[in-house]
Amino acid sequence: MHFFEYGQPEMEYLKRRDKKLGSVIDDMGIIRRRVKPDLFSALIESVISQQISTKAAQTVSERMNSLLNNAISAQNITNAGLEAIQSCGMSQRKAGYILGIAEASLTGAIDFNTLHTYRDEEIIRKLTVLNGVGVWTAEMLLIFSLCRPNVVSYGDLAIRRGMMNLYGLKELSREKFERYKKRYSPYGSVASLYLWALSVL
Repeated sequence: MHFFEYGQPEMEYLKRRDKKLGSVIDDMGIIRRRVKPDLFSALIESVISQQISTKAAQTVSERMNSLLNNAISAQNITNAGLEAIQSCGMSQRKAGYILGIAEASLTGAIDFNTLHTYRDEEIIRKLTVLNGVGVWTAEMLLIFSLCRPNVVSYGDLAIRRGMMNLYGLKELSREKFERYKKRYSPYGSVASLYLWALSVL
């Protein structure tokens, strides 16, 4: 099992940069969040989970794993075809997105094996060319698959809610968000872990 790796240097840096975040870090200690290093299967799972509950996503993923003999690969998805993928419990549109991602991998339109060598912005640009993959999905992959250290997603409602809770804000402009994000740099992803935790308070 893999977790997002960080420790005292990142925590101490954020505590120096932001006193309010610092007191939250002191209270919560290290947050353990699982990561999925295989970028292709992580992307497929994130498309499956779009706009459905965690429990429903888990059920669909299990069915798909069963269909593909626990090997989520571009070739296996393409071999299974649209109807079989859809029969795992998703819409035809979503099954089409998954097939499209598999085809992009097989044709080399996106090389998932070399994607990690690019900068964050370039990875987002490449992934969002795919149908069904938006900026938020790409940003979550940067954190939970590639373990990139400096991602704070404006498109993530829980991140924004956590920020508002942390600073006692009634509203959060994009400008103010960017100012906080800059303050957390270069460890924005670590700050994001605490903002998510704060979003449910």
